[in-house]
Amino acid sequence: MGVDIKFSQSYFWLDSWIMANIIQLGTVSFCDRFVDYKIDPCRRLYDQMVLAARCCTANIAEGTARYSTSIETEMRLLDVARASLDELQGDFFHYLLRCKAEVWAIGNSDRETLWTMKLDTPQYSNSLFHDAAEHILKQKAKFTPWIDSDVPTVVANALLILCARVNRMLESQLQSLLKRFRQQGGFTENMTSERIEAKRQQSKEGGAPSCPKCGKPMIRRMQKKGQGQGREFWGCSDYPGCNGIKSI
Repeated sequence: MGVDIKFSQSYFWLDSWIMANIIQLGTVSFCDRFVDYKIDPCRRLYDQMVLAARCCTANIAEGTARYSTSIETEMRLLDVARASLDELQGDFFHYLLRCKAEVWAIGNSDRETLWTMKLDTPQYSNSLFHDAAEHILKQKAKFTPWIDSDVPTVVANALLILCARVNRMLESQLQSLLKRFRQQGGFTENMTSERIEAKRQQSKEGGAPSCPKCGKPMIRRMQKKGQGQGREFWGCSDYPGCNGIKSI
């Protein structure tokens, strides 16, 4: 696989990114309504929760936008998004502990509804941002009874569940990317392949000799170590499959 550099906004179609936007909207609303000066006199908790929610959305977008060039970068950024969700989950969990409120267990009807509720498949036109905004708000409306509730512990529990859902989605994306990385390699490997292929083409056009072992075009190389360090020689373009060399 070569390096294919192109603009990508494929994250607009990802359930993880759409759900992360819903979490971000819900978190800002939660903090505006319930994280007051009594529990957060310096406003640090407010800032950290809002930034953690934003960080998740932003890193999903930024990582997925690198899909065509660097799987490694995409995986790292998705992992940062997952870590941001863990931080946000911890804040909602601690809020429930502080309120001595129930944390919804598996089997709780509200929890099960939030966990299994499906998102609609996006139907976008050329007006991508307009359509995406409408789609996100439409999906958010499904969770409105919980994340827009006037009961803070209901909102905290709901957002706790949604964070867990997105974390599961990101885990699945990372597993898929790891499989692709094993099959196709990463950015460094593909850039090296591009460079070698360019050298092969230059050798063909520049009248390079054929390999004495396999007959393929040879590439001008330089010895990197040993007594002959810095000496140029002809090396087979199929190296390491063939180690044929010729002196220059």
